[in-house]
Amino acid sequence: MSALNWKLPPPYILPVTVTEADIDEFGHTNNVVYLGWLEQVAWGHSKDLGLSIAEYRELGFGLVARKHELEYLLPTFAGDELLVGTWISGNDGRLSVFRDYQIIRPRDGKTVLTGSTHWVCVDMESGRARRLPQVFVDAYRPESAPV
Repeated sequence: MSALNWKLPPPYILPVTVTEADIDEFGHTNNVVYLGWLEQVAWGHSKDLGLSIAEYRELGFGLVARKHELEYLLPTFAGDELLVGTWISGNDGRLSVFRDYQIIRPRDGKTVLTGSTHWVCVDMESGRARRLPQVFVDAYRPESAPV
């Protein structure tokens, strides 16, 4: 196995294996499947930071996606084992949190996808944008600069 070249070690990691159900008409992993994995790793990381959906509901605040940017670098296929990594790349302390992603195929060390999401804090009841509560500012701290 090649060394894993994470953009920003160490990310929070979700291991996944591509299944037949993930494959599209072109014979490789469907784009929507990748987005699902990014949502899973983001929630896993958020829970690890102490902010699950239960905490969101208790606080009355949550983060919703405003914008996703994904760059598909290489195709993946049924049976491929992948590592989906994520980290907090920005937090303006007011309204927005930014999360980056990288998916690596460990068998050859290749990055197959990079991406980012701009998250916005909202009031869970009204859905309106709200200032980040201090617990979000504290928990969603950006990682250090890329290596």
